[in-house]
This record gives sequence, structure tokens and C-alpha cells, in this order.
Amino acid sequence: MAQLTGRSGKNALKREISISVERRTAASPGAVYDVLSDLGTHAVWGGVPPTKRSGLLSIDAPSGEATVGTEWSSTGGDPMGRFTDRSVVTQAVRPSVFEFVTEARLTTKKDATADWTNVHRYELRPDGVGCVIAYTVRIARISALPGMLRAFNLPILSGVAIKESTKMVGRGVENLATFVEQRADAR
Repeated sequence: MAQLTGRSGKNALKREISISVERRTAASPGAVYDVLSDLGTHAVWGGVPPTKRSGLLSIDAPSGEATVGTEWSSTGGDPMGRFTDRSVVTQAVRPSVFEFVTEARLTTKKDATADWTNVHRYELRPDGVGCVIAYTVRIARISALPGMLRAFNLPILSGVAIKESTKMVGRGVENLATFVEQRADAR
């Protein structure tokens, strides 16, 4: 079971939500792992794309390779509002697995708040000269479902909400793969 960073509380979700995407890259598992474990790079590729309103907006993380127990904070935004996050690495197995848990607070555009617990897991599988990046985000808890978040608990609309979320997650993994490939080309 993944460790948590400290916030806890009620869960307004009827069930955990899991979103998975895969992307093949010409980069080696080690090259992808190096980028994932260098938390400062997340601010470069972690947006979808990073703009004033969407993506990872700031990160306060230690330099060097993140290992189990490394903690950091970040801010971000998406169509729902702004996030403030605390994260901790829960699994770091070079070059195949990098996982962290994020405790996030969403403040919507109408000033409602909701606390989230998300588990982010990257599995890197060798594939020829490159690898497959398999990313899964598990939304384990949301304390409240303001606005469009209510869709996660409605049978017909939850599929639409998950489909849209999968597109955003896919763009993030695409950004990661592109960043790693460009970094490898520059060396």
C-alpha cells in the first residue's frame, strides 16, 4: 500500500478512479527514469501544455535524484481551478518503476475546495532500443465533488469525465516522452 503525505478525510467518490495510458519512446528506460526522478524536470514536461491556467505551474523540490521518501510541493491549474500539492516518492526502482502519492487541494474558480489523494505510477518496459512508458494515476479520494467533479459519481457522465481526463493524462505522457527524446538528442 502506498504511503500518504498527511492529509486524510472523507471520500465523496463512490469508487476509486484509475486512468492508464501507454506511450512508446525511442528513449531507454534509464533515460526516462532519470527524467522522472529529477523532480525539477516535471515543471518542464508536466504541463498539458503548461500555460497560465493549465499544467504544473511551480515546483519546490530538492535537486538530484528523488528516492523513496523524497517530498516536494507544487502548484498547478486546470479547467476546474488551481491545485496546491504535497507529494512523496513511494517506490523508486531504477530503471523500471517510479511512483509517488500526491495530496492535493483544489480551489475551484468559485472558491469551493476539495482535497484529493492521487497515486501516480510510471512503469518503464524495455521495447527494442527504447521503452514503453505505462502511466497510471489512481484517484483514491476526493473530499467533495464541486461543479463538474460531480460527473465522477454519475453513471453516464463518469465515462465522459474519465475519457476527457484520459486525454489530459495522455498529453502529459506524450510531453514526457518528447522531453526525454529531445534531451537524449541534445547530448
